[in-house]
Amino acid sequence: MAAPAPATSARRKRIVLLGATGSIGENTLRVVAAHPDRLELVGIAARGNWEKLAAIAHRFGVRHVGLFDDTAFAAARASAASYPPGTTIVGGLAGLVELAQLPEADVVLVAVVGTTGLEPALAALAAGKDLALASKEILVLAGTFVMAAARRQGVRLLPVDSEHNAVFQCLQGHPGAAVRRIVLTASGGAFRDWPADKLRDATPADALKHPNWSMGPKITVDSATLANKGLELIEARWLFDLRPEQCQAVLHPQSIVHCLVEFADGAMLSHLSPPSMTFPIQHALLHPERVPGPDLGLDLSKSFGLEFRPVDEDRFPMLRLARQTMTAGGVASAIYNAANEVAVARFLAGRIPFLAIPRVVEHTLGRISNFEPADLPAVRAVDAEARRLAETLA
Repeated sequence: MAAPAPATSARRKRIVLLGATGSIGENTLRVVAAHPDRLELVGIAARGNWEKLAAIAHRFGVRHVGLFDDTAFAAARASAASYPPGTTIVGGLAGLVELAQLPEADVVLVAVVGTTGLEPALAALAAGKDLALASKEILVLAGTFVMAAARRQGVRLLPVDSEHNAVFQCLQGHPGAAVRRIVLTASGGAFRDWPADKLRDATPADALKHPNWSMGPKITVDSATLANKGLELIEARWLFDLRPEQCQAVLHPQSIVHCLVEFADGAMLSHLSPPSMTFPIQHALLHPERVPGPDLGLDLSKSFGLEFRPVDEDRFPMLRLARQTMTAGGVASAIYNAANEVAVARFLAGRIPFLAIPRVVEHTLGRISNFEPADLPAVRAVDAEARRLAETLA
């Protein structure tokens, strides 16, 4: 990971936010609004909610907006008067790439669902922008190529996921050779305390009742299967240049401790904050500066407990499968991610039961040969193949 560089100017840091209308986007807007003297939003994009995007553009005075969905892009263009005068509206993947390379931008925060953010992320790196990553699928799909691009350009990769941002903070000032392992915490999702035999009857509505976090549907289901933690372990391997066996997970129902880092001497550092995404987002955008944020920290005048449980990988097979793909290397993690996206979409649509999600992923992994990709087109081809196969299994 590229070494952090201190701020060199008193001017506001200029942000492009891809995924402005989702849960990460909404929390980012809260952070930007809390620091108008430090942060400036210069570009925003969404998948399809062009009306909400117009409201954001007015609120923050943004003149560059993008809609990924073609229908939404056409609607936005037809209703250009809904945006501030002089607004440039771009569409599709090419539009996201264009926003990621805005000359005036300092940081591009990628918070789009799935692998859509890969091309814009690489474009931002190629343009010399710091990249704030909230879309873990980008490194899962193409970690080798993204990390190489960041090193080549000498720019920073700033983790936005709460767990990775916590690890990033705990590692400051410590050489990589001193790290024995990192432990990411998992809430356990909506079904953490359900009897195992009840899971076969779990509905999408049940899965979306996360006990701690307010997130989008896909990531909330991933929290219930622990696929989200599996993806985070894979991402952590790339972000922090770790071996697969150094990346572990533990159940922590309170979602207050976001990681533990164990060093060679056996000592551990942990990172604590309330379960709000404003904390990691602000740290990533203002790093290395620390100032008060939009949410209050922990109230130690009130009693609370911190509980940790080992993960039962028979109950959470998606974590086991993720660990296997880390060990296998090659394109295995890309296959895992693609099959999971398909299976989760089918579950949310009511087409497969909850317990079929890991079965679809495991069968897809077993039917596609693993190999070490030479370039990004090879990774994209495997991603497409895995999606096609998973569609037939789900």
